[in-house]
Amino acid sequence: MSEKTSPSLQDQMLRLERFLPYRLNVVGTLGGRALGRIYGEHFGIGIPEWRVVAQLGEFGKLTSRDIGELAQMHKTKVSRAVTELEKRGLVSRAENRQDRRESFVTLTPAGKRIYDQIVPLALGFEARWIEGIAPEEIKVFERVLSTLTERGRLLAGNYREEDGS
Repeated sequence: MSEKTSPSLQDQMLRLERFLPYRLNVVGTLGGRALGRIYGEHFGIGIPEWRVVAQLGEFGKLTSRDIGELAQMHKTKVSRAVTELEKRGLVSRAENRQDRRESFVTLTPAGKRIYDQIVPLALGFEARWIEGIAPEEIKVFERVLSTLTERGRLLAGNYREEDGS
């Protein structure tokens, strides 16, 4: 019968510089800030507004709930962003006749023009960000990121504090 050795205090310490969730958050925040400067300076919109524009540009007509789920944004942030974009004439809302509690949001022609101008800037930013990383490393990273995203969705929906998962 062998005794289990308990992990040392050193092994139990949380080192943020090595803690993957923290590191992913830092990378995402830095990338978002840098990209936010681009569309903030050129188009006067913030990160939440850009996320709405990006989702509508890619998928077309969506409800605010759809936008929130796709962009992982709280419904209050989505609502504020849509309201701001609507004031600026970049999106329009149409009633959902099947559920009058929600509406469909679409880009207006002015919103589509902004989306079309931002896309090449965003793609150029992405190219500069990953510059120097080998294409095969990017492919591996994208696979790992997809796996982490799916695991994150699963864990976010099933997290129980008592089992630490």
